[in-house]
Amino acid sequence: MIKRILSILIVISLCSCAELQNVINDLPQGGGLSNADMAAGLRQALDFGIDKQVTKLTQKDGFYKNELVKILLPEELKNVDKALRKIGLSSLADEGIKALNRAAEDAVKEATPIFVNAVKDITFNDAKSILLGNDNAATEYLTSKTQTALYNKFKPVIDRSFGKVGADQIWTNLITKYNDLPLTNDVNPDLTDYVTTEALDGVYTMIAVEEKEIRNKVSSRTTDLLKKVFAIQD
Repeated sequence: MIKRILSILIVISLCSCAELQNVINDLPQGGGLSNADMAAGLRQALDFGIDKQVTKLTQKDGFYKNELVKILLPEELKNVDKALRKIGLSSLADEGIKALNRAAEDAVKEATPIFVNAVKDITFNDAKSILLGNDNAATEYLTSKTQTALYNKFKPVIDRSFGKVGADQIWTNLITKYNDLPLTNDVNPDLTDYVTTEALDGVYTMIAVEEKEIRNKVSSRTTDLLKKVFAIQD
């Protein structure tokens, strides 16, 4: 889907205005496409990616049982995990990892409108600047344009989700037990920051999955606008 939109952008960048108009005039269905139509097509494609793939992350185990995005422990906590397992607290260590993923699943559910609103800001001129050729070119563009703003909006959502799913209590208990062990260095990681970053990475990863899938599937032209836009590729 997005590949075909990007192909439109290649045409735009390589053709003169007159040549482009000839291409548009020759479209099936008799449709002349405006710049606004093409920008809308790109936004619609990304919206579909968010709706189809990001929604999966909001379900139970959407992160936890998805190996592409499952949130593992940060480097500084791997020793915590090993130490707890050595003293017979494997279940607590497992619960700690699950809690991080549960917080991400809950937060993405609440924050999905943030991602949708971010896509609305994409213009035709923005679309022309996308580097072409990669399977996730549009996702990379969306990431570069939205990551900082989304992080700032997403972090407090993650913080609330930690309390909502009980992750804060689980990790307080887990880290307290670890810090009480002899011959260990006390840790006090910023898990909210870590999970925020990991959750955002997970969202972008899943949008990229959808982008890659729909690049090569004509059947993904599920609206009149997309069919009209993608006719240029044909």
